[in-house]
Amino acid sequence: MQMDPVLVESAVVFAMVISVHMAVWNQLSWCCIALAVQAFYVQHKWDRLLRTGAAVFQFRPSANSGVLPASMVMPLLGLALRGRCVIVGNVYMERFAMVVTVIGMMLALFLSLIALGITRPVPTNTCVIAGIASSAILYTVKQTLTVSEVIEVLEVLLIFVYVSLILLYLLPRCFTPGEALLILGGISFIINQLIKRSLVSSGNANSDPLPYFLPVAVLGLVLLGIFFAVLFVFMESETWSASLFFHTMTVVLGLGLLIPWLSLLTQHHPVTWLMHFITESSTRLWLIGFWASLLLLAIAVVMHQNSHRSGGSKKHQASTTVRKYFHLLTVLTFAPGLALDRPLLHLSAVVCLSALLFLEFVRYFRIRPLGPPLRCLLTLFLDERDSGPLILTHIYLLLGVALPIWLSPGTCTPKGGLGGAGGLVPYAGVLAVGVGDTVASIFGSSVGEIRWPGTKKTFEGTATSVFAQIIAVVVFLIADSSINLNASYSWVVGSITMVAMLEAYTSQIDNLLLPLYLYILLLL
Repeated sequence: MQMDPVLVESAVVFAMVISVHMAVWNQLSWCCIALAVQAFYVQHKWDRLLRTGAAVFQFRPSANSGVLPASMVMPLLGLALRGRCVIVGNVYMERFAMVVTVIGMMLALFLSLIALGITRPVPTNTCVIAGIASSAILYTVKQTLTVSEVIEVLEVLLIFVYVSLILLYLLPRCFTPGEALLILGGISFIINQLIKRSLVSSGNANSDPLPYFLPVAVLGLVLLGIFFAVLFVFMESETWSASLFFHTMTVVLGLGLLIPWLSLLTQHHPVTWLMHFITESSTRLWLIGFWASLLLLAIAVVMHQNSHRSGGSKKHQASTTVRKYFHLLTVLTFAPGLALDRPLLHLSAVVCLSALLFLEFVRYFRIRPLGPPLRCLLTLFLDERDSGPLILTHIYLLLGVALPIWLSPGTCTPKGGLGGAGGLVPYAGVLAVGVGDTVASIFGSSVGEIRWPGTKKTFEGTATSVFAQIIAVVVFLIADSSINLNASYSWVVGSITMVAMLEAYTSQIDNLLLPLYLYILLLL
């Protein structure tokens, strides 16, 4: 009898939920367990909708819905962050973390409501379970949050509805329902926070401008993409005139909206602040030079692979090993930055994300002069997950290693840094994606023989992944003096093992899912 990989994936997620519950242990952690139970049942309804083609939008094929693992990320993240804030006594961030948890629950319940609403015949048992879980969660929210916090939750939910309607229509087959929940929910939360901070205050000259760059960049890129996606429905995008208009409007958006908005939020001129920030130390200049050399190396790899494509072999694809070169380059990029200058790495990751998304717009819209060459070059590195109009796997790779840095709980960090396994929190992306996923893929495809039941992944790949991540932890301990695991070695090994098992059984975007779960477990 063949084992269902979805059941094993769900078992691993439940193990992580229980681990968080045992570490935090409050009314919201009980709600997370109830949410996980109802998400497990609703996930099967979504899977059936995808198989029969009855889903409202076109989702990514060859994958299950992924509702359970995606539904638990934001609630568990809020619980883990709240635990850290309670330790240091930061009441404001403690309330913020509770809002994050509730927002994650509400978004997951909304996705469940959609599935139950369009499933025919009506799944009575699942509706009863979802109703009980929803009632428990809503009652707890009523007892926990203030009126202003409930309004903030509703604001994010409203933004999520509109963003989902627009982007899922414009980008068919790019996401599974779970990936849409995770990505579009995150975008909605960022947009709401940016609007809230813009309306509440005009900034503080003594505050750190660094956290504002990511939300402003995300909002600008979303607006740019939606505007041109609608515009190019009515006009040809491949002409030089359309390309000139695209570049002109991009400059107008940047100089006319984003830079003034950053100035308003930070009370600093962004360009002046950036120049001072970059030249503040020689280490930053050295790191930028090192990263520039790695960028040239990545371009050389792409061009070298393209040279192997002859005129009659348009179906030539880069091997798995070649694609993992970019994972290795990511490790070489982020590891020195984490050890030497995390603020610079934070800002550089925002710049890289903006550049990659902008180039993807150029490729998708065929904007001259780079659009046609990019379409040719990037098709070499496609895999089965790039089934929609956008190529997103390389962007997910960057997000996977950068999110633990962007989400670093700075205001909830003690003066001596996070103790125990928390010291490895910024390294979660490098460990899970840069080291673990790379080693699992290379060793599993080359020497793996014993396959996990129901999947193409191998036991050898998973075992070497865990072993490689443990070695990487030792290297980070030697290179970064701020890490002090104390007596948490067993927790670190257990967390790495659970995430490696999730990698073996999930059909979701592992570059995005694995670092977030490892981040949550290490933050506990």
